[in-house]
Amino acid sequence: MRVLPKTNDLGFFEIRLESIGGLGANLAGKMLAEAGVVGSGFNGVSFSSYGSEKKGSPVKAHIRFCDLHTNIRDTTPVERPHVVGVFHENLSKTINVVSGIYEDSVVLVNSAKSSEELKEKMKLIGGTVAVVDATGIALEEKNRVNMAMLGGLFRLCDFLDFEDMKGIIRKSLEKKYPQAVEPALRTFQRGYDEVKFQTFSLPEGEQMPEPKRWDIPVYGYETQPIGGMVTNPGNSILKDLSISRNGMMPHFDDEKCIHCAACDTACPDFCFVWDEQPDKKGRPQMFLQGIDYQYCKGCLKCVVACPTEALSSNRETEGYGEQHRTPHRFELASN
Repeated sequence: MRVLPKTNDLGFFEIRLESIGGLGANLAGKMLAEAGVVGSGFNGVSFSSYGSEKKGSPVKAHIRFCDLHTNIRDTTPVERPHVVGVFHENLSKTINVVSGIYEDSVVLVNSAKSSEELKEKMKLIGGTVAVVDATGIALEEKNRVNMAMLGGLFRLCDFLDFEDMKGIIRKSLEKKYPQAVEPALRTFQRGYDEVKFQTFSLPEGEQMPEPKRWDIPVYGYETQPIGGMVTNPGNSILKDLSISRNGMMPHFDDEKCIHCAACDTACPDFCFVWDEQPDKKGRPQMFLQGIDYQYCKGCLKCVVACPTEALSSNRETEGYGEQHRTPHRFELASN
């Protein structure tokens, strides 16, 4: 009989998945719970929370396991997780993905960075950071990020049966998507095999912070905004859409650009930066300066629309947006 490695005061082992719409965290949570209930004989529950269901919007999936003698009467969001799965590392820019973790919790991050870099990025005090390049694996295997993350999560949850999960993946996909079964199994296996771990001890005298949500402010009767106010406008220059990218982003080659604006017409988020300059005859004309990557969510519609291949689809790498930074449209206007 399999035994949970640790539980909270209510007898639950809890997992929280932090993701964005389109990466498959909801399905991953359901399959993870099914593996625990059907394959390993635990009581379990899985549910998700999300907003408009728009691709690129934040999504949370919550999973609880307990032994067969414990009834699950708690369906509130997981606030004190033993394991956190972060499907997109840039979520830490706007969401406290490590909120509520214990000193011995494990945070699995989809990233090509080192554990030390991710610890700093997520402002983690202590705990174990597990890293897997789920996006890279998915692109190479022509499959989904969630299968690679599932493999990593199974490496962390050694109380679950690895072979049972393979059967669940096959059962879930073979009727509707039989061609996706083998790529999914390869992606799952690589996610399991390629996880790297590093544990960071809690500094002496420090304590893990209490659960706190950065993305939802706590309002009271004195701090509540006036009714009808938009406190976080989507068209603000503070809006950062980089969390919506799924591993690919457009690359701009100004030597091939004919400044036709086909890309700007196709772009849903006004990412392209233009500047008025004189043409060869001295007449004013708008010239494309590049892409404001703060707004780019990686939909790649501009790449399809470009008639001269001045825009191409490239793998997103660390610092690409900063290294190829284009002056912001407001900076150009002020100059």
